[in-house]
Amino acid sequence: MLKRVISVAVVAACVFLYMIPAFCQEDMTVLLDPAFKHPQRPAALFAHDAHNEKAGLDDCATCHHVWEDGKIVEGQSSEDQKCSDCHAVKPEAGKTGLRNAYHKLCTGCHVKVEEGPVSCAGCHPKGDAASTGH
Repeated sequence: MLKRVISVAVVAACVFLYMIPAFCQEDMTVLLDPAFKHPQRPAALFAHDAHNEKAGLDDCATCHHVWEDGKIVEGQSSEDQKCSDCHAVKPEAGKTGLRNAYHKLCTGCHVKVEEGPVSCAGCHPKGDAASTGH
């Protein structure tokens, strides 16, 4: 009986220890749009709240923009939508594709403020794209 109790306690301790890192990264998310059926690279790691706090971003529409007639609509944001709702993986002529939309928005801002990653490896960690869904 004592061996069983000790075994259960050891298993419970191991489970608890393996769970700690998950709680340490609770705000860590990835940018992985389901429209990418077979991503070429792993999803970009993106801690949304930490990023926005560090960058001083208060307006959601800075990233979650709304376009009409070729112009950004002031005072409106699209944070309740996936990027692929407006940007297709294979875009129509004259439209920005999904991959380019992410890259233009993210790297364009990083270049402008001269801070943040701009290389492929800077955003996309090594490993399997399917296994990065934290």
